[in-house]
Amino acid sequence: MQTLTSYVQGQWKPGTGSAVTLVNPTSEAALAQCSSGGLDWSGILRHAREVGGPALRALTFAERGVLLKNLSNALHAAREELIELSIQNAGTTRSDAKFDIDGAIGTLAAYAQYGAELGSKKILADGEGVQLGRSPRFFGQHVLVPRLGAAVHVNAFNFPAWNMMEKAACALLSASPVIEKPGTPTAMVAWRAAQVALASGALPEGAFQFVAGSISPIFDHLTSQDSVAFTGSSVTAALLKATPAVVQRNVRLNVEADSLNAAVLGPDVEPGSETYSLFLANVAQDMTQKTGQKCTAVRRVFVPKGRERAVADDLVADLKRIHVGDPAEQTTRMGPLASASQLQDVIAGIARLEKAGTLACGGAARARERGYFVAPTLVLAREAGADVFHAEEVFGPVASILPYGSTAELVPLVARGAGALVGSIYSNDSAFVQTMVLELAPWHGRMWLGSDKMAEQSLPPGMVLPALVHGGPGRAGGGEELGGLRGLAFYMQRTALAGFKGVLSDLLPS
Repeated sequence: MQTLTSYVQGQWKPGTGSAVTLVNPTSEAALAQCSSGGLDWSGILRHAREVGGPALRALTFAERGVLLKNLSNALHAAREELIELSIQNAGTTRSDAKFDIDGAIGTLAAYAQYGAELGSKKILADGEGVQLGRSPRFFGQHVLVPRLGAAVHVNAFNFPAWNMMEKAACALLSASPVIEKPGTPTAMVAWRAAQVALASGALPEGAFQFVAGSISPIFDHLTSQDSVAFTGSSVTAALLKATPAVVQRNVRLNVEADSLNAAVLGPDVEPGSETYSLFLANVAQDMTQKTGQKCTAVRRVFVPKGRERAVADDLVADLKRIHVGDPAEQTTRMGPLASASQLQDVIAGIARLEKAGTLACGGAARARERGYFVAPTLVLAREAGADVFHAEEVFGPVASILPYGSTAELVPLVARGAGALVGSIYSNDSAFVQTMVLELAPWHGRMWLGSDKMAEQSLPPGMVLPALVHGGPGRAGGGEELGGLRGLAFYMQRTALAGFKGVLSDLLPS
């Protein structure tokens, strides 16, 4: 059995004490084990702050961009190996594994390009300057400068490569050394990606450390210059927000948590239209890609009253064409859930949804005797306002159809999600779309607007793009990742400078 080690303080180290076993979710065979017991947590942070941080801050944005490009190239060279590991350890189909691995490679490349565009700068201007006196001799300018701490990244199990590298891309470009902790069930993929990254020689020592296993003890050693970016459940996020590190020492915390993402079919969209076909394809894909284990997956599908049965029938026809089985087989379109605990949680969640609706397909049962399989499950709500549909996220291939009568009824129903990463609106009626955006944007980090005009060129709403903000308010955690250069701000300090404009110009070369 493989032992996953941690890369800390310049070397790979095994943990001590009890270990967690990682399994193949298709066969339930044990693959590896990991533990982080016995690690020197204060030493890990000191190594990042005193070795990695100064090395990164000595570089320009363009030079850090080169590092990210080299990381992207190294992962691309190991792409096939990482895909095979994902199939074994995460239970992903080849297509879903590529979604994760290529997302990591592409995000690193995108931030490498941002670094090239910023050039020889080490400080960023934040907006336009302002004249403070009778002449420009006394001038004010906000700037973003690198902070002096480490970035602790607690990543999710569903995207072991992408989630780790999207956080690392922003942090490293901003000159913040990273300490990466993967989601344990799929940590083999992240561990191997970390090995590839470190073996590439792209990064200075101390810029990238990796912990296989629990990272909880590190929170006792964080200071106000450090930051934490977390992706996972709202329950764990609430515990992190209550730690002394955050409450007393004001350690920055960025959270991406639960999200009851909505897809809204506009009243104007007719069956057979381009927008309707796009709606069906995207909902079916978001329900089943990565076995529904995506933070951006659609959980609530809003359709006009009177059309819910027809829409359910059309979606079920698409879902039944998806072959569920061994992800190593070419004909398989959806593999198992990532772990036994995921299977238990999803089956229990489906059972709760069933009590308030009618099963259109799937159900609260294992789809196979061995492995963590469930069938794609669609629930047709008896009452769209029932609490269960708006209260919790069932993190699997599960969605509910919720009928609405009018725009006035629809808006508060969607808002019942209490904050989401992405909401998708399908309509060619500009007045309807404008109303949806104005009323629902405050509840969303991103809104995806589907129509005939963009159908041929669009990427699905579940796709996270480096150029756009990833995060959302309320239930979704209140944080933001990516968003192009906006992603750097979390790791940098915004400082107002006031002085002679000539001096400020020297600090901020064009």
